[in-house]
Amino acid sequence: MRNNYTNITLTSTTLRNNLSDALDEVSNKEYLLIARGKKIAHALVNLDFLEDLLAFKNKKYLVSIKKARKEYKSGDTLTHDQVFGDL
Repeated sequence: MRNNYTNITLTSTTLRNNLSDALDEVSNKEYLLIARGKKIAHALVNLDFLEDLLAFKNKKYLVSIKKARKEYKSGDTLTHDQVFGDL
């Protein structure tokens, strides 16, 4: 996951008039905030960031991450050859 936390807020009109530029910008950021009037109402989200959010929302995924970290700390790991063999 990227660590680019600089928020950019656009009005919905600016987004509509500059959609291509906004899409280019969100590819370099995690998200852009979209305001309607003076209230932030929506976000335009980078696909990789969205996938990370969806993964973290899944409880089974979080449990598997905790288990994997515990296994790693205890030295319970596999080598590249054990995982991929003779590919």
